[in-house]
Amino acid sequence: MSPPKDLFSGHARQYASFRPTYPKALYDFILGYVKERNNAWDCACGNGQVARDLVPYFAKIEATDLSAKQIENAIPSLTIHYSVSPAEQTSFADDTFDLITVGQALHWLDTAAFYKEVNRVAKAGSVLAVWGYGLLRVTPSIDDKLHHFYKNVIGPYWDNERKFVDEAYVTLAFPFKEITAPSLFITVEWSKAQFYGYIHTWSAVVKYIEQHGVNPVGVLINDISPLWGDEIRTITFPLFLRLGVVEKE
Repeated sequence: MSPPKDLFSGHARQYASFRPTYPKALYDFILGYVKERNNAWDCACGNGQVARDLVPYFAKIEATDLSAKQIENAIPSLTIHYSVSPAEQTSFADDTFDLITVGQALHWLDTAAFYKEVNRVAKAGSVLAVWGYGLLRVTPSIDDKLHHFYKNVIGPYWDNERKFVDEAYVTLAFPFKEITAPSLFITVEWSKAQFYGYIHTWSAVVKYIEQHGVNPVGVLINDISPLWGDEIRTITFPLFLRLGVVEKE
């Protein structure tokens, strides 16, 4: 098993501020297949946004992340217990969880080792939900410039794992009884400053700045400013989900 990557500790506060939240429709679909709602594990929890969303539904939530900085910036709750832990090897007891979630992070994990851990700590008949979101959309003219920036300016600075997001996780193994998911979207209303803040959290942008000492997002903002204006714009992220039932002998 290769050492896990930690690409977000250095900008955990910005990550917590600018990453989009997930729609209720996502959780409604997932929870429709969860038989009991005692214990949930939000794996690779980042700033805790998924764990927080699960609070109304579960008696106890374990939220783990490899990054101590992310945990420090997580959203506190009496229902959520945060801890620093790799996804592939935890201290949880066997047959503990009714739901296990991984939001926008499965591509960073050693999936074979993680799935083995899922089978150990999940109850029979429990649910594993893994999801992510692709490149955002604003308007066709802005999207063209963003796509150029994504592919050609910072494209070489993405880690190889980013391709799994671009492929909506369909090329990742998923050895569970899979449930077909509907088409889902994240929709937010953002100013140009919020758009800038989000783009600045991309790991490829951080790596570009580290190597060149220049922030490439400024050029992108200059390019799209005449197209964006001073308006609040509707932003759409395509959301993809793989949902599976953990079957045990």
